[in-house]
Amino acid sequence: MSGHFPRPLTVAVVGATGLVGRTMAQVLLEREFPIAEIRLLASARSAGATLPFGGRQVEVEEATPEAFEGVDVALFSAGGGVSRELAPQAAARGCTVVDNSSAWRMEPGIPLVVSQVNPDDLEAHEGIIANPNCSTMQLVPPLMALRDAVGLERVVVDTYQAVSGTGGKAVAELETQIRAHVAGVPKEPHVYPHPIAFNPLPEIDVFLENGYTKEEWKVVTESRKILHLPDLRVSCTAVRVPVFMSHSEAVHVETREPVSPARARELFAGVPGVVVRDDPAAHVYPLATEAAGSDEVYVGRVRTDPSIPGGRGLAFWVVSDNIRKGAATNAVELAEILVARGWVRAASRRAAEASPA
Repeated sequence: MSGHFPRPLTVAVVGATGLVGRTMAQVLLEREFPIAEIRLLASARSAGATLPFGGRQVEVEEATPEAFEGVDVALFSAGGGVSRELAPQAAARGCTVVDNSSAWRMEPGIPLVVSQVNPDDLEAHEGIIANPNCSTMQLVPPLMALRDAVGLERVVVDTYQAVSGTGGKAVAELETQIRAHVAGVPKEPHVYPHPIAFNPLPEIDVFLENGYTKEEWKVVTESRKILHLPDLRVSCTAVRVPVFMSHSEAVHVETREPVSPARARELFAGVPGVVVRDDPAAHVYPLATEAAGSDEVYVGRVRTDPSIPGGRGLAFWVVSDNIRKGAATNAVELAEILVARGWVRAASRRAAEASPA
């Protein structure tokens, strides 16, 4: 945990009954975030249930505007519609919101932040901060290292995304289809348009008019915003794969200046939270199963891309736990930075300063 916290805080987790929401609560405890009061918020349907937190059972409350009275920091993971409705209501009450949905990411004036890439962007917030898409989250730390050292011209990334990115129902569907396969009975799809067991699906989110899916376009636009490179050429193909946890990415980068694989490994290893695992001769490279449960971004298979002349091409493999660093942990890290730098409740302070005496 970074910095010094002057006092314990009142913290809310919105979407607390979901996979990411439960992980947010877990990470808050693991990182010893100073909590005076925790509010676990969810839909009216879940209100009244209890969830474990810090060795006790906490009752889930309905997420309403009034539930944010007195809340210092709220971590949202309840979908874009809920965030659009409630995040401004929370901010108006002096709460600082870190939102994990796509609702605010590309809004002008809303910081979109990865903790080790662009934390300074947090200072400009006016009550709402956006947490990036999980695929973008693990991609931009190594890209930042290359941007700062040798410059970036073009990025092509293919993602191999775990079913946990869709939620608990998708995890259960993969488990059910695996059992169906073993039993020799049909694999029935409900969450996805086709069976996901043993069957990669090149479709994540809805298709756009340009032929890309919304998930792919998130990687394009969010990477540009986080890296402060609005003209960066980026292309993405996003694939859902029959893996329970951790997203994997095959990345091809064209740099402005030549860079060797050895130098690239040094650059990657110099980024906080990035771990290089790269010894193909010993079969050492990032694996989804090994990244699961971790907060690090793992990079390996670093090599020259010979299709780009002048030593300006790199190819590498990136893996990270999509629920932890890809969502929950980064949100908590942003909250830590906000408090450590005194940037919590900026919305209420600015509102007070703007009001006539």
